[in-house]
Amino acid sequence: MKMNGIGGAAPAAWLAIAGLVVVVAIPFIAVVLQGIFPNLGQGSFAGPFSSLLATLADSALIGMAGNTLLLGGCVVLASAVVAVPLGVFRALYRIPYAPFWDVVLLVPFMIPPYIATLGWIMTLQPRGYLQQLVGFNLAPFLFSLFGMTLVMAFNTFPVVYFAVSRTVEAVGSRYADVGRVFGATPARAFWRITLPLSAPGLAASLMLVFAAAIEEYGTPAALGRRAGFQVLVTGIDLRITDWPIDLPGAAILSLLLVGMSLVTFLLQRWILARRSYQTVGGKPSAKDKRSLGALKVPVMIAFSVVAFLATGVPLLAILATALSRTISGGLALGNLSLSNFIAVFSNSAGAVGALVNSFSLGIATALITGLIGVTAAYTVVKTRMRGRTTIDIMTILPNALPGIVVAVGLILAWNMPWLPATPYNTALILLLAYCCILLPQPVRYTTAAFQQIGDNLEAAARVFGASSITAFRRILLPLVFPSLASAMLLVFALASRELVASVVVAPVGMLTIATFIWRQFEQGSIGLGMAMAFIAIVITTLLPLLLLTLLRRSGLVAE
Repeated sequence: MKMNGIGGAAPAAWLAIAGLVVVVAIPFIAVVLQGIFPNLGQGSFAGPFSSLLATLADSALIGMAGNTLLLGGCVVLASAVVAVPLGVFRALYRIPYAPFWDVVLLVPFMIPPYIATLGWIMTLQPRGYLQQLVGFNLAPFLFSLFGMTLVMAFNTFPVVYFAVSRTVEAVGSRYADVGRVFGATPARAFWRITLPLSAPGLAASLMLVFAAAIEEYGTPAALGRRAGFQVLVTGIDLRITDWPIDLPGAAILSLLLVGMSLVTFLLQRWILARRSYQTVGGKPSAKDKRSLGALKVPVMIAFSVVAFLATGVPLLAILATALSRTISGGLALGNLSLSNFIAVFSNSAGAVGALVNSFSLGIATALITGLIGVTAAYTVVKTRMRGRTTIDIMTILPNALPGIVVAVGLILAWNMPWLPATPYNTALILLLAYCCILLPQPVRYTTAAFQQIGDNLEAAARVFGASSITAFRRILLPLVFPSLASAMLLVFALASRELVASVVVAPVGMLTIATFIWRQFEQGSIGLGMAMAFIAIVITTLLPLLLLTLLRRSGLVAE
């Protein structure tokens, strides 16, 4: 039988390989080759590495690289300061209305960072909402490293909050209680027992925050440039959008950013694989949580303040701006109007077209990444064919490819003058970018699902005459479909509002939700842009939740 060999795995393997080559390998190889051969666009391999020395000798490079690492480190620190105490209290104590706080603290993660940043600009800028309400503005604070750090931390801290709360809850308080019996103070028991046992999950979540921070484009572009704080992402964007175009320099900066992301990802995997701190008892941790007692009021204040700053301020600013007839009219009842929302749905400035484009691309991205993800995961987990390790590496590579690098790679790969046909300057180039950036989601979800399915089910089907395709379609696919459906819905939500690739490689005249919002801010039509932002947040958050609910009711997705 060949169910675990090349014969049985061939259809899925070749489909996965073809998809991964087009979506992942081509843009990555294009970046590497352009960094080595600066004249590659003219079909020449002359002068290898000649641009490398010139780019590395640029005095601005050290500053951009240093700023990138500094911003990433500051966001990690701020996220930890905000999330770790809340996560620990959520795990060990009975928090009033705990499920409500979980939902409220998840919302910032669902708001695209660039939209949240625009909300903060409207709030803290001169004559912004804060100045209208209390008489002063915090623009110098906002347009600074400190301001960028807090804005980005309020977007990323949910990753740390949920990791800490779930990890510490799994550890429980039983081991710390044993330490208390032997004379440890509560603080010493926490620092010496509970925290070390939770360290792998905490450290891995902080690594994810660092990777997200160094790859973020919207916040540094909106805030950092005004503050004179340039990072690698904005430096790459300048090299491919401002004249003279410097594609070799952009490729080299992209590889530097890839290196930072790859190191972060490898550290995350190493931390998750470590087992330096383990519990050795066989009994499960007690789930009884303690009463907050005298801490109830300060803890509730902390949850409320963080929820207001992370969720309330951006959403209220977005909605207030969207409902304003004119920005100069400010927060006045007579200035409230639905005109901006009406303008969106009446296709003002191509708003409806942007919605249709983004949702169409989101659906297509979900379908393609779902197909590549499930076939690649099946090949890696369920077969013993040669080359599956290479497939596994190719599915991991997008984790280390920031969106700006993917965009640069697609430009380099598909803008060659000698190509007989190219997706460049068509909607297909955006689809390729979205697929590369978001491919890890279906791969992770379906890989975990396949690992939980024993080999005996497929073997039994093959014994009774089913082909490999039939066994996959009738047995394995239905079993992993709940995980696959969840991943595809997440991909749809993220693809529909993706910014950096949309700004860099969108065809001339084609608008998406992200480019529409960005353009309206640049042109001064802020209310129209914010109306689109609010609509995008509502649709891309509620629609996946609605579909998941329907799937659960139909029994296709487990509760």
